[in-house]
Amino acid sequence: MTNPVPSAGDDRLTGGASAQPVSPTGRYVLVFSDETFARETDQVETLRSVGGAVNVASTSDYEWRALDVDQAASADATVFADLGIGTVTADPDRAASIMAAAAEDPRVTAVEPEQYMYALSGPEDTQAEPSTARTPTTDTGWSTVRAAPVEFHDTSEATWGLQATGVLDSAANGQGIRVAVLDTGLDLRHPDFPDREISARSFVTGEPAQDGNGHGTHCVGTSCGPESPPEPPGSRRYGVATRAEILVGKVLGDGGSGTDTNILAAINWAIGNDCRVISMSLGADTRAVSRRYETVGQRALNRGSLIVAAAGNNANRDFGNPGFVGVPANSPSIMAVAALDSRLGIADFSARSNPVDGGQIDIAAPGVDVYSTWPMDQRYRTISGTSMATPHVSGIAALWAQRTDAAGEALWSTLIRGAQRLELPGVDVGAGIAKAPS
Repeated sequence: MTNPVPSAGDDRLTGGASAQPVSPTGRYVLVFSDETFARETDQVETLRSVGGAVNVASTSDYEWRALDVDQAASADATVFADLGIGTVTADPDRAASIMAAAAEDPRVTAVEPEQYMYALSGPEDTQAEPSTARTPTTDTGWSTVRAAPVEFHDTSEATWGLQATGVLDSAANGQGIRVAVLDTGLDLRHPDFPDREISARSFVTGEPAQDGNGHGTHCVGTSCGPESPPEPPGSRRYGVATRAEILVGKVLGDGGSGTDTNILAAINWAIGNDCRVISMSLGADTRAVSRRYETVGQRALNRGSLIVAAAGNNANRDFGNPGFVGVPANSPSIMAVAALDSRLGIADFSARSNPVDGGQIDIAAPGVDVYSTWPMDQRYRTISGTSMATPHVSGIAALWAQRTDAAGEALWSTLIRGAQRLELPGVDVGAGIAKAPS
């Protein structure tokens, strides 16, 4: 992944800090205390008094709590009421004043520069050879037992990822569970979703929810694609939660990048609409844990929403570089997903646990040579990345939510307990490969 827009760096902005990095977007993110979060009016007042904002837009002012980014563009600040987060536009001098004010105000726990985030696909159309250096294991209780080497393949019936995760043997289908996929949107003309309940919103200024990139359509297909693709006859199954309700939030533009404002607006929308699972195959190569995303992750869990995010593709293991988990997946309250190949070895590009507190890999899933939907007229495409592993986990989370009625932290624990351990380092695969309920 390349970052054409300057990064904010690894430093975090907190009240009273000096010589801080400048926001590449010209906006700064304020994290409100739990006490301030409890009342939306307090959030707005804090943004005005600490952030110096005059015209404040709030997500609660919009239908379905879906911020209209085009309408809100004239505001100099935004409150994400369901998250306890605000953003404000500020030049460097004004940003210094905001930080000084925040240092003296207990209503604000952190100020950080807004960042750009990117779609986290691996090498395009890769047909990588499976790893031969690592062997999978089976799970018997909490013990780890070496198993005979296996290799999964796509068949005429289903993708290798559905086979490896046990989805084909599961009676669950995600019925009644809402899954939000926050990415580049969805090809709303795609013939594989004619009878599905889909709500699509764009949080990118000047762009519709229609996917002009492909990354989002691929992720939606893996997490929630149909049990039996309608055409052409004999098309293999590729989707996990085949009856889940789908919320599509376009947070990355057709070029594959977006801002924290885009993403926070969509998370706010997803939580406000009772999504049990929020899937984010996006991120940035920043080592430090973001206070904004950790706060959002915890508050989402408290509301019954599990955020699942791609660990990142900054590794090059064949050349001795294991990489590191980036933002937002390195937040302790956001589930970080690593990518596996078809022999259940760690993908060459899949990032290793970050040594910072909370920056560990939590779970792994198929992420190499993953077949799923693509915008028409191509219809399907096989690509790789931790982005492709993430929707496997998100879909499986929906299956567990349907099966157990678990939500938030309980759903997190259920996924981890249900994973199959692998004879690979925990820093690479966490609890192991995500497995569907039987």
